[in-house]
Amino acid sequence: MQPASSPPSPVNLYDLPRTALGELLAGWGYSAFHRDALWEALYRQQVDSIDALEGLLRPDLVKRLREHSFLRRPAVHHESFSSDGYTHKLLLRQHDGQTIETVLMRFKGRATVCVSTQAGCAMGCVFCATGQMGLARHLSPGEIVTQVLHVTGILRQSGESLRNIVLMGMGEPLHNYDATMEAVDILVDQLGLAIGPRFITLSTVGVVPGIRRLADEDRPVQLAVSLHGATDAERAALVPVGKRWPLDELMEACRYYSEKRKRRIFFEWTLIAGKNDTAEQGHALGRLLQGMDAHVNVIPLNPTVGYGGTPSSPESVRTFQDVLASYGLPSTVRQRRGIDIDAGCGQLKAAVERQRRSLPATPREAS
Repeated sequence: MQPASSPPSPVNLYDLPRTALGELLAGWGYSAFHRDALWEALYRQQVDSIDALEGLLRPDLVKRLREHSFLRRPAVHHESFSSDGYTHKLLLRQHDGQTIETVLMRFKGRATVCVSTQAGCAMGCVFCATGQMGLARHLSPGEIVTQVLHVTGILRQSGESLRNIVLMGMGEPLHNYDATMEAVDILVDQLGLAIGPRFITLSTVGVVPGIRRLADEDRPVQLAVSLHGATDAERAALVPVGKRWPLDELMEACRYYSEKRKRRIFFEWTLIAGKNDTAEQGHALGRLLQGMDAHVNVIPLNPTVGYGGTPSSPESVRTFQDVLASYGLPSTVRQRRGIDIDAGCGQLKAAVERQRRSLPATPREAS
């Protein structure tokens, strides 16, 4: 006698792109009309519970959803605001206690959110607070998407709207490729949040298979690649993953992506005083990228407790940019935001953890 099969586990609706949501509902006998009504309730009206669907969907569908699905959003564990009022950093707690960072940055006429794709990071970049803490786990598509929903809820209160999403928070997006791309599918869906694909930027430290897969799948995102060093030895000293994928292999993948997608690639270069901000380094980077459709974002270092480097001076930044310009490479100095609130990747979580460890243990913690 065959043992009875257990019923399927309830599904978090935020984890499902619209096609997958339609497949779920079709299995219950509902049409694409009902799928789209549910989708618009989730992402246009932004309901946050199954109960809130009452009156928006057929009662029998709400009953099914209550029995076989759920809506899970993170809780705010900690938040901080920059003194200039333009940067709002959130430490969000997931259902299992893991915390991740999300940053809302306001600029003149637009708002940008920086979201996490993992709790922690396995890439180990020496100057990055997230890299210093290691990887705890991947985030699900819904855990990525609900960061954006949380921020759009904040913006709605002041009549603002979200324009840009940068996948540059905690984690390496291409190390969590499938969940990240399913989240992108949800974010760009025209019946939902309808974020323009050209306003979504994915930042990677150079996961070569992921870059090639992005090109082959024609994914609708902008690509940014963190370099920070123009030789294998210099790069690997800052970005350990450089030992796995050397620069020649990485640049070959970037050229493949650029030529196949007909897209410009943004290269990120964190300027560290006395390390990689010299004219010599600028020439090495210029030679590396010469002939590519490339733009360099230069970023003065955001200091962290675990790394002793300091940001480059304004004079060194200008000299570095002048060298790049001599190779025909455009560059932009990325605006440093939220320095006073540990807005760099992983810094708020690290600061909150340090504060927690410095407090006297409660009886439960001490036991």
